[in-house]
Amino acid sequence: MTNLSLPLYGLLFTTPLMIAFGQVLFKMTSEKLVSSQGKFHTVFFEPLFILALIIYGGATLLWLYVLKTVPLAYAYSFMALTFVLVPLFAALWLGETLTLKYALGAALIITGLVIVQS
Repeated sequence: MTNLSLPLYGLLFTTPLMIAFGQVLFKMTSEKLVSSQGKFHTVFFEPLFILALIIYGGATLLWLYVLKTVPLAYAYSFMALTFVLVPLFAALWLGETLTLKYALGAALIITGLVIVQS
């Protein structure tokens, strides 16, 4: 599968990137939900929640485009990047701590992705 175009590889990386960013926005939304004293309906009007839904929707549309071109078994391995990106983004934007175990796990995931793709 090494004959994919550069733009298609870009989409293979962009989709998990968008999913990971959306997860951070969902987490930020959940923190606002706590401050709304459990009034769940308030989340529907929260700009971060709306933005997360838009990003997830866009990622889904990109994913559909990827899947019409790339076999699922090949493309899906890129989704493992979300396990690397979500904790990284959580550390950057939410102040969560990254551990040595995270770094080792992330390295193993990336190594696995490289092996699957070669």
